[in-house]
Amino acid sequence: MVRIKKESPDRPDNTAFTQQRLPAWQPILSAGIVIPGFVLIGLAFIGVGVGLFITSRDIQVLEIDYTGTDQTSDCNKCTNPNTKNCVCTLSFNIDTLFKGPVFFYYGLTNYFQNHRRYGVSRDYKQLYGDLANFKDPSTDCAPYRLDSRNNPIVPCGSVANSLFNDTFKLYQIVNGQRNVVPFDGKGIAWWTDYNVKFKNPDVTPLQNAFNGTVKPLFWTKAVYELDFSDPSNNGFINQDFLVWMRRAALPNFRKLYRRIAEENYTNGLPAGNYSLEISYNYPVLSFNGRKKVVFSNVSWMGGKNDFLGIAYLVIGSLCVVMSVVMLIVYAKFKFPEDD
Repeated sequence: MVRIKKESPDRPDNTAFTQQRLPAWQPILSAGIVIPGFVLIGLAFIGVGVGLFITSRDIQVLEIDYTGTDQTSDCNKCTNPNTKNCVCTLSFNIDTLFKGPVFFYYGLTNYFQNHRRYGVSRDYKQLYGDLANFKDPSTDCAPYRLDSRNNPIVPCGSVANSLFNDTFKLYQIVNGQRNVVPFDGKGIAWWTDYNVKFKNPDVTPLQNAFNGTVKPLFWTKAVYELDFSDPSNNGFINQDFLVWMRRAALPNFRKLYRRIAEENYTNGLPAGNYSLEISYNYPVLSFNGRKKVVFSNVSWMGGKNDFLGIAYLVIGSLCVVMSVVMLIVYAKFKFPEDD
């Protein structure tokens, strides 16, 4: 008795596509293809690298350390942790036009924002304006979830609690007079942070949404009064707050503070003497950190970055060298049938 085996219902159709019988093309990598290919790739990389390197070298950058560890620095008087509301001044000179638009950054060193425990110490629902999480913040925010009286902290967590709070004013010295250099702080945060990730609660006035909560322990002002000059720049969509909440990947980083591109400074900072007034509040000496301000302009490739151009040059040069090596090896050891 012959048994007929039934086909499984899960068996694919007997077509060229399902049975993988479609025509295929597989290149044969001969010396005549590989060696010229390496040369072309190498020359292309070298060309791009030269362009990137030259562009990067043309970008102007001015860095000024204001940690205050230097005894001659005016900020040295502010390094004492018992000194409150300290203001120091740094004077500097620009020899030639600092082409605009000029971007003004603050920088920190030896600051590990990428630490896992630090990074998760926030409440995403709270930052999205969920009032339920105002009264009961996420446990991820510990130890900055509740204050000593068990009042909920809003915004909670280590990242928010450590918000950078130094402030700056820039003056140009002209004939002994200090002229204010206007700062533009609009749109300095990522669009996705401002429009998607962070939202204020739908309560008017905004202050009422925070009834029964307290501000972070390190803060001097509540989140709804971070910017008295612009009511729309308060709460969780405050530009400085958003910039800080986007954590840096490396321990030495800089974050955008303001742009300089208004009034008489649309073309940049003219040559001359300048004075930077700093409200020195943020402590860094306890963890051997340093603080600096950075003035920089940008190009089509972004900020100053010599490494990218050098990397392209190195890879391109290696491709050219390898093509020469392969040509020598091929010429010396090629098989008779390849003649």
